[in-house]
Amino acid sequence: MSSVNNGSERKLRYAVIGAGMAGVLAAIRLKQRGEDFTVYEKAARLGGTWRENRYPGLTCDVPAHAYTYSFEPYPEWRAFYADGGEIQTYFEKTAEKYGVTPHIRFNSEVVSTAWDDERQVWKLGLIGGEQVEVDVVIAASGVLHHVNVPDIPGLDTFEGHAFHTARWDDDARIDGAKVGLVGCGSTGIQIVTALADKVEKLVHFQRSPQWIMPVEQFAYSDADREAFRNDPALMDAIRFSDEYIGNVRRFTDGITDFNSPEIKAVQDLCEQYLNAKITDPELRAKLTPNYQAACKRLVYSWCYYDEVQKPSVYVETGGIERVEPKGVRMKDGTFHELDTLILATGFKADRFIRPTTVLGEGGRSLDDAWATRPTAYYAVTIPEFPNFFMLNGPTGPVGNFSLIDIAERQWDYIEQLLDLIRKGEAKAVAPSAAAHEDYEERRIAAAKKTIFGSGCSSWYLDATGVPASWPWSYDAFAEAMAAPKMADYVIS
Repeated sequence: MSSVNNGSERKLRYAVIGAGMAGVLAAIRLKQRGEDFTVYEKAARLGGTWRENRYPGLTCDVPAHAYTYSFEPYPEWRAFYADGGEIQTYFEKTAEKYGVTPHIRFNSEVVSTAWDDERQVWKLGLIGGEQVEVDVVIAASGVLHHVNVPDIPGLDTFEGHAFHTARWDDDARIDGAKVGLVGCGSTGIQIVTALADKVEKLVHFQRSPQWIMPVEQFAYSDADREAFRNDPALMDAIRFSDEYIGNVRRFTDGITDFNSPEIKAVQDLCEQYLNAKITDPELRAKLTPNYQAACKRLVYSWCYYDEVQKPSVYVETGGIERVEPKGVRMKDGTFHELDTLILATGFKADRFIRPTTVLGEGGRSLDDAWATRPTAYYAVTIPEFPNFFMLNGPTGPVGNFSLIDIAERQWDYIEQLLDLIRKGEAKAVAPSAAAHEDYEERRIAAAKKTIFGSGCSSWYLDATGVPASWPWSYDAFAEAMAAPKMADYVIS
């Protein structure tokens, strides 16, 4: 989808906040139209979560050829599931190829954005005190970037290296060391698989085990990559295969009802995999969750059950009493002596663009608008915050599929609203409060019936216990993004 800015259109000024996957996408689309835009990035390098995270074993759980922009396939992937470093390289190469890197202002965190009611523009404040004025804000700040550090007594007394996985410490002792790992989401599972053969001992502290979905990982050879270069249709065959896109649709359809046959099939597969791979009854009991598969984000792994059974790995399911200078004391008195303590404890998924101060019409604060829960109309726009658009914002689809695809569909939706402004049919657009309230009522009622609302605790749940996600099918999302309901928008 590429077009050139028509000279008769109103020339707008855009601020894109964040240079991760979604911010680079927005930049490319704006560049293709010849628009006046700047991407403001708080760090010194683009990449978002793929820049922040570089822990051992980091791998995307979406097949590599499906985790690309639709307009920029990549024949150079080294394996079916790509590692984080490769993905970071892909985004950097893509930004360079499409000429958007010069539009990125690095080390330029946006600390405030305020809507001027009279002039109908956004005023941005940067971390150094500079003020910027734009017509449109694209919030592409991502979800998983505010680290969640657990409140464990004594953590600051530990004498070794203790750090969150998104703040990986290259100086920490790993090889031949005694390592503790807190957390068993996708990150914790991946780190176990990467470190089991390197450490003297790895204690995996698990508050609640995960259901593991078996997948197959394999490398692409030089011949494979040459074939991809010569015939892009081979990459499309993977991207649109029933194994991927068919499973995505079936899975997203299934999660809308926790009693669905699709979820039962997932449950059966995960149980069979666990029972077949884990031979020790005691360890199998430790690794058996007490909730339905997919209630938490489903973890994909091709080797965790092999690695967790190695003599170097010990699964600890007891409660942590405190951290001491030399290790971790459990509530039953057991002490684990450690050289290094790794926190795979996730992120504060309800922050989004915050702590940036966002003030909309009449000075209304985004914190006030989100006092109950972060929410946006169809995950993109917010009442009383005109010309403010979010990519991968609150209540958007989550799950084991490509957020690039989601962001591209959201951008197509945003473009249709931007066209109203460009053509002079509107100076500002925002959803009506009534439309948003109706959306939220329907979404919350449906979300409570999804697998995410079936009784487990997870980062999908908001502060009130409601799944903060898109509760309908993948096709329903695609249909919603195909065309905004203009009657639901306040156009000034």
